[in-house]
Amino acid sequence: MRNILTTDKLDQAAHQAIQNFHPEIVQEIEQAIQKNDWVIVGMAQNPVVSKARKFLTSKNITYKYIEHGSYFSKWHQRLSIKLWSGWPTFPQVFHKGRLVGGCKELEKYQF
Repeated sequence: MRNILTTDKLDQAAHQAIQNFHPEIVQEIEQAIQKNDWVIVGMAQNPVVSKARKFLTSKNITYKYIEHGSYFSKWHQRLSIKLWSGWPTFPQVFHKGRLVGGCKELEKYQF
């Protein structure tokens, strides 16, 4: 299993830099997760994001979709989401406040 640095292993300046790296993007995701049972965070032009959205739609599940950029834009904003969640790719799928994972994990999820 890959280790993730705990806050006690971060210098205070590094911790602050992470916390201050596009906090408005993280707040947007957190608010969506609080208000919606299902949330998909993605990016334009990503076929795996589209696949996850189609999967939930095929199950008649209502979800909130949040998109930040594409392969050509807003990579800093998407990086802030990855730093926050710890999930390395998009989509990032949340159910009732918990990270399910990406599309593969969603397809295996027990409804």
